[in-house]
Amino acid sequence: MEALSERLADLDPHAHGAIRVVTFYDTLMRRRVDLPALARASAALAGCDVGIRLDGTRQVVRFSPNGAPAPTPPHPASTTAPITLDDEEIGSVWLERTAAPGPLDEVLLDRLALATAAVVERYGPARTTMADPALVELAIGPDTDEAARARALRLLGFAAALPVHAVAVRSPVPLDRLGALICPTGHLKAAPLADVGVLLATAVTTSTLPTGTRAGTGTADTPDRAWRQARTALRFTTVRQPVVHHHELGALALLAEVPRDTARHNPDVIALARIADNPDDLNTLDTYCATGSLRRAADLLHLHHSSVARRLDQLTRTLNIELTEPTGLLRARLALTAWRLLDD
Repeated sequence: MEALSERLADLDPHAHGAIRVVTFYDTLMRRRVDLPALARASAALAGCDVGIRLDGTRQVVRFSPNGAPAPTPPHPASTTAPITLDDEEIGSVWLERTAAPGPLDEVLLDRLALATAAVVERYGPARTTMADPALVELAIGPDTDEAARARALRLLGFAAALPVHAVAVRSPVPLDRLGALICPTGHLKAAPLADVGVLLATAVTTSTLPTGTRAGTGTADTPDRAWRQARTALRFTTVRQPVVHHHELGALALLAEVPRDTARHNPDVIALARIADNPDDLNTLDTYCATGSLRRAADLLHLHHSSVARRLDQLTRTLNIELTEPTGLLRARLALTAWRLLDD
């Protein structure tokens, strides 16, 4: 390896030098080096500390030009470049040059990033989030036979003994970034499917999702059942409750099984649809149904309780449901939920 390494200072700073850098990394790839060897050779070539970081595994490899691991704390990065695999950014590489960046630093980092992606793909499993949508659909499809499902899960990197949870999401945030929040540890694969994002993971957390994200989770014993649960839970999400776990729905999940025509022609749902164009009325009813308390609803709506009482009186007449009685409150909750399910 020492025979291959030439200091950047000795290279022509123009085309000839760039070709030498490319040739250097081509030779390393033919020798099938691993990440430490790649970082060590790069540091010798650059004449400064070099770092490689993989986001999925949080692995950081740093070496000095003398072939030893670079000391800590690291110097500030003088030049950085992303590592991209299957159109997804999976980490970064950098130089810790204490002097001004060299004329070939960008070329060196570009080749180092490409070489790192190749090493990750070869020795993996590659810790990318995004997966082939067809393979994900095969894993969660209700009509997939068990042998094909097991093969799809194996190709996605899931061990046979581990549970696979499903998350259905709609979010303004790209799936790969969202996946890092939903499954910061463990194995995860994601793909877009029609109008919803699919995430399959060995562990799920939903405590730090970005604003505007809605997610439903399923934890059944097979991926197809878990996905069905996740899709159902997503239908129950609202602005007030952007994350719904299927196991917490209980008997409410039965509402998702009601045929749409049956729900649409229910008198309470028809009555509720009449106030749908009035955001104040809808928000008042939603808040009151969620709290079951006039004063608590007034606090959340930032209104005087007498104002909320007047709105509820008007809603009682419009809906023909006595909202202050337990049965009426239950009817309103069910009607509100059934009406929302019609839109999904």
